[in-house]
Amino acid sequence: QVQLVESGGGLVQPGGSLRLSCAASGFTFSRYAMSWYRQAPGKERELVAAISSTGGSTNYADSVKGRFTISRDSAKNTVYLQMNSLKPEDTAVYFCNAKGWDRGATQNYWGQGTQVTVSS
Repeated sequence: QVQLVESGGGLVQPGGSLRLSCAASGFTFSRYAMSWYRQAPGKERELVAAISSTGGSTNYADSVKGRFTISRDSAKNTVYLQMNSLKPEDTAVYFCNAKGWDRGATQNYWGQGTQVTVSS
C-alpha cells in the first residue's frame, strides 16, 4: 500500500522556520522524483520545490528561491522541505508528491497534506 505521510506543519511567526517531512512507503523510493506543492484557500495548487530521483537536481518556485530547501534521505525514504524566512503568503496546505516510471506506467502519488500557517 502506497503511503506518503507529511508532518511538521504548524503555526509560525513571520520570519520563522519550519521543516516539513514526508515519509514514503509502499513503492521504490529511489525511482521517484519527489516534490512539494502547496494550496492556499481559493487558489490553485502550485509547485513549490522538486528533487530528482537521485537527489542531484532540484528546482524551486521563484517565490521561495533562497528561502526553502528540498532534500531527500534514501535510507529513510523521506523527503524534507526546510522553510526559512517564512512570510504570511506562505500560508497554505503543503502536499508531498511522488512521480516516477514504475510497473510499466507513470505513477503519481499524493500525501494528505499538512497545514502551514504564518501569522503573528
